Amino acid sequence: MTPSLLTLLRKVDTPTVCNAIEVAQGKRGFSNFTRGTMLCSAPDEPAIVGYARTAKIAALQPPSEAPDVIKARRMAYYKYMAEAPGPSVAVIEDVDYPDCIGAYWGEINTTIHKGFGMAGALTNGVMRDLGDMPEGFPVVAGSIGPSHGFVHVREVDTPVEVFGMAVHPGDLIHADRHGAVVVPAEVIDQLQAAIEKLLQTERLVLDPASQPGFDFAAFEAAWAAFEKART
Repeated sequence: MTPSLLTLLRKVDTPTVCNAIEVAQGKRGFSNFTRGTMLCSAPDEPAIVGYARTAKIAALQPPSEAPDVIKARRMAYYKYMAEAPGPSVAVIEDVDYPDCIGAYWGEINTTIHKGFGMAGALTNGVMRDLGDMPEGFPVVAGSIGPSHGFVHVREVDTPVEVFGMAVHPGDLIHADRHGAVVVPAEVIDQLQAAIEKLLQTERLVLDPASQPGFDFAAFEAAWAAFEKART
């Protein structure tokens, strides 16, 4: 990912990226995106963009493993996140879903991960401490709740699933208040051009529709130009 692509991705929303992937692929049908409504801790901040660092957690029940095993895995998790090459995104599957109760993402954990230089977090689990999270580290989560429950790390650096979206370690993630997508590796080199083409194509309808006197005839002409240009 080039610096210019990273800058562009942080400026555009996730629906734009989702559409641009299809432009790059030359067809419709891209499907590796989240399903359902997710919540964003900072909907007005730039999109979360980075390569996935993955883990699984649970919180409904106390861990059954020995405390020293749990502690060692927790420290291994933080080391794994701290050593992530940037830009990076924490992608955490709560295996209790859809009955998640433990807020892994609150003031302390978001501050720690931001300190590691990470761009944000994506989870099907719970977040809390809204208003106390640091700026510049958005969380896109499945729910909001008050408790951490018995939250503990189950797995590190493993494939995960978040709201129907499959994520492997190292996948390029784009996420915002709409949800998230995994950018296919084979389109990354084409993505900047695809986004720019998409934005230009949308103007073929948006500009005429914003002008006084826009009527069906103007719409018909604009839509014909739009359909000719789009995927």
